[in-house]
Amino acid sequence: MKDKRILYVSSEVVPYLPETEISSMSFEAPRMVNKQGGQIRIFMPRYGNINERRHQLHEVIRLSGINLVINDLDMPLIIKVASIPKERIQVYFIDNEDYFKRKATLTDEDGNLYPDNDERAIFFAKGVIETVKKLNWSPDIIHVNGWLASLLPLYLKEYYKTEPLFSDSKIVTSIYNQSFDETLDKEMINKLKFDNIDENAIKALITPSYNNIMKVAIDYSDALIIGSQEIPKELETYLKDSKKPVLEYFSPEEFADPYTEFYNTKVLN
Repeated sequence: MKDKRILYVSSEVVPYLPETEISSMSFEAPRMVNKQGGQIRIFMPRYGNINERRHQLHEVIRLSGINLVINDLDMPLIIKVASIPKERIQVYFIDNEDYFKRKATLTDEDGNLYPDNDERAIFFAKGVIETVKKLNWSPDIIHVNGWLASLLPLYLKEYYKTEPLFSDSKIVTSIYNQSFDETLDKEMINKLKFDNIDENAIKALITPSYNNIMKVAIDYSDALIIGSQEIPKELETYLKDSKKPVLEYFSPEEFADPYTEFYNTKVLN
């Protein structure tokens, strides 16, 4: 992976959030590429339960300060950055007072999904892409982890389809078993249509369930990785039917060689 540029876009990353399949792989995969001489960037949301002082986050003024339009509302984008200790890996945090101030990630203290998670996902996708544009950093691979990050493939190939910086970028999405039972806001499809995203591309999101959100991510990805030992059967079938390169599940102890080979032979070729 020497000199290859890989952008990791994740809903969670250790050490900033507790260890889960997603947060662990969102750290281990970049660390592996970093050790192989690749260039990496990691993006994640700046949730209110991330301790800024302990992790030494600081705002990057030159990257902050633009407004993103979400469902006809102007939402200021704030970019913060930190370095993972001992790894010399930079992590960029997408922040906004309205979306990411609350002291939790995706659910409230009763375990209910936040009603604006759909808008948070749109804001995160647009925020990552706008920041990478400002960095003028053209990735060879964009690897997406977690459902809050999973609108990125759609936005990249629909809303930003004329953006030359990403014209050669390949998108990989990892599919995990970390889902939710209910649906996101039923108005989600109209918020996407507000961005002139083709209705046919997102008709599955009339019901914005976990499976349907991931189906749209699969549709707009170039290759897929199974990130959990078991994933929903519906998504298993959808992956098979997609006829796209799919890497089977590998544990954190054995993933390094299969990931490297998959990136090199199935994604970049």
